[in-house]
Amino acid sequence: MNPTALRTPLIHPTAVVDPRAELDSTVQVGAFAVIGEHVRIGPNTIVGPHVVIDGWTQIGADNEIYNGATIGTPPQDLKYKGEPSCVRIGDGNRIREFVTINRGTVTDEGNETVLGNHNLLMAYVHVGHNCVIGNNVIITNTVALAGHIHIESQARIGGMVGLHQFVHVGRLAMIGAMARIDRDVPPFTLVEGHPGRVRGLNWVGLERAGISDAAGHDRESYRLLRQAYKLLYRNGFPLEKALQEVQSLAGNPYIDHLLTFLQHSAGSPARRGPTPAARRRTVGEDS
Repeated sequence: MNPTALRTPLIHPTAVVDPRAELDSTVQVGAFAVIGEHVRIGPNTIVGPHVVIDGWTQIGADNEIYNGATIGTPPQDLKYKGEPSCVRIGDGNRIREFVTINRGTVTDEGNETVLGNHNLLMAYVHVGHNCVIGNNVIITNTVALAGHIHIESQARIGGMVGLHQFVHVGRLAMIGAMARIDRDVPPFTLVEGHPGRVRGLNWVGLERAGISDAAGHDRESYRLLRQAYKLLYRNGFPLEKALQEVQSLAGNPYIDHLLTFLQHSAGSPARRGPTPAARRRTVGEDS
């Protein structure tokens, strides 16, 4: 960055921007913001007042970072010894007030925290080290993501949810407010509770994505997902048997993604295993 750019109207005179940082000429920086030497920020991104961006942080175009957010600070990991690690943020994200995004800690799998494109992180969300968040994800206020969490695209996470480290959240999944998530959340499902349990398919999310029984929607994928859900969660099969039954539906992209997710979740020692279904009440049981 050319030091003369610090005097342009787009950077508030009270902001502290390291002259070695690389900011596109269209970047706006608010009052009392602090931007470190290894930071790179792309076109038309707005950095609000009192924002801190530090470490090896790369931010793309058209992002809005609201006041008090902190991005690229060291991971909250006792094993971290100051090695270079990074945060990588894509385009078109809205990062609201007082969000914190820690950079990665160094592991065999990598050393970066990643936020994709067109995500909304509401106020006070915490994204721990080595998290990977896809595209078009909405994370509601005061959600806490521990380290090494993966959230696939189009997922929705309700307010005040806590997610255990190494958890994976599948595509188009919905997590209800104040849930405790300690296992993987399968794609296309609705999970809520303490601890979190699968309550059904995420019908609203699927409909918004064009997967439903409505005219003009993907009715075949809707039918197959309903069938797969019954095999997995309503027929009483052990998971291994249920996955074998769902295999008969393979060939549809949504079913294939669901199968791959569950097979990896159940079979990989690095994964937490899939969230089970909520226990169904029997007739006459107290509510």
